[in-house]
Amino acid sequence: MANSQNPTKLTDKPSVITQTAGKQQLGDFAPKFAELNDDVLFGEVWSRTDKLALRDRSIVTVTALVASGIIDQSLTYHFQEAKKNGVTRTEIAEILTQIAFYAGWPKAWGAFRQAVEVWNDSTEVSDARQQFERELMFPIGEPNTAYAKYFIGNSYLSPISTEQVQFFNVTFEPRCRNNWHIHHASKGGGQMLVGVGGRGWYQEEGKPAVEILPGTVIHIPANVKHWHGAAADGWFSHLAFEIPGENTSNEWCEPVTDEEYDKLTK
Repeated sequence: MANSQNPTKLTDKPSVITQTAGKQQLGDFAPKFAELNDDVLFGEVWSRTDKLALRDRSIVTVTALVASGIIDQSLTYHFQEAKKNGVTRTEIAEILTQIAFYAGWPKAWGAFRQAVEVWNDSTEVSDARQQFERELMFPIGEPNTAYAKYFIGNSYLSPISTEQVQFFNVTFEPRCRNNWHIHHASKGGGQMLVGVGGRGWYQEEGKPAVEILPGTVIHIPANVKHWHGAAADGWFSHLAFEIPGENTSNEWCEPVTDEEYDKLTK
């Protein structure tokens, strides 16, 4: 979830991207090149997710590779990373179509051959997300990459209001849930959730899980350990309202295990 002080900013420290391909393949032959590839390009530049999201970096990288005519295994790798970073089948098709007019038709044809293989199994997931978004009153928004390390599965974040009362639409793919976490505050604080689409779960530590449906309102007191996310059988969205308080902060804890989660689906 977004930071309780200012949810619109990527205030968490970026995760360091780990890459070892350079050292594994060229460590003995060109150790400096391997170091620059693994530690600088990926460990520093790609890891600056507080400046530019991984999804956007993937789109920029794919565009640069195709425009340069680099249609080999490195493009396949970056297609795979783009898919993991939230670029959908529909989006990559549109991106490559745009590139074709500026970088050349043959280059786009070659890139499409690889993209078809990488996104070949994505039709059902992409279509399901798009259908769910058409049924929502609020947009799904962008992949929640800044907080991906605190989620199991893919989530999306869309700011609905950033003035007066700040609140956000948070969307979870099936089975996606955030880690156990606590909204700390010495006074006031906490969070309120309002279900707006699909079916989800909310659970406080030591209590049974509560089902969230469109219209369900969940009041989360400050300093209470809890988690929330989608049910296993479909997409889910809720609005998240951060309650003002004093000395507020978020503490992210351990993930909700499959064993814990699967008990809710039986």
